Amino acid sequence: MDIGQPSPSRVRPGGPAPLLLQTVHEQRTGLGGISVLKARGTVDATNAPRFAEALAEHVADADRAAEHPLLDLSEVYLACADAVRSLDRATGPLARTGRALPVVQPRPHVREALTAAGLPGIRLHASLTSALDALTGRGPAAQEPARAAAQEPARAEPGGPGR
Repeated sequence: MDIGQPSPSRVRPGGPAPLLLQTVHEQRTGLGGISVLKARGTVDATNAPRFAEALAEHVADADRAAEHPLLDLSEVYLACADAVRSLDRATGPLARTGRALPVVQPRPHVREALTAAGLPGIRLHASLTSALDALTGRGPAAQEPARAAAQEPARAEPGGPGR
């Protein structure tokens, strides 16, 4: 017989994974310093403000250290609209200065949500290598599905474009 509070696993079996954040600093030849914020877990309504604050602080710290900030979302689930808004809040200052935060390896559902949201302060990349190539000018500025679709050859329509 159990006495007292049930364990967290019994209260929320299969519930959202806790949000973990870790910053990794590296030096890259030809690029200089990079600062990667690696996020892991679920961003939901309960922790979206903390995520936005940590991300904004990450970008500000990287700017002060003359590093390139990146965000690794390879192990993140966005559980609600608050999660997307938290990214928008944190990257808004970058967008207002014409910059964007490279976001690396978002899971397919996260990529879809971010692409649909059209956040001006982020650029999606399929890998860290493609993000670094974009920063050094060796690759495309962004690997967004929406942009890739826009770059496909235009189909001729009767009456010309827009008619």
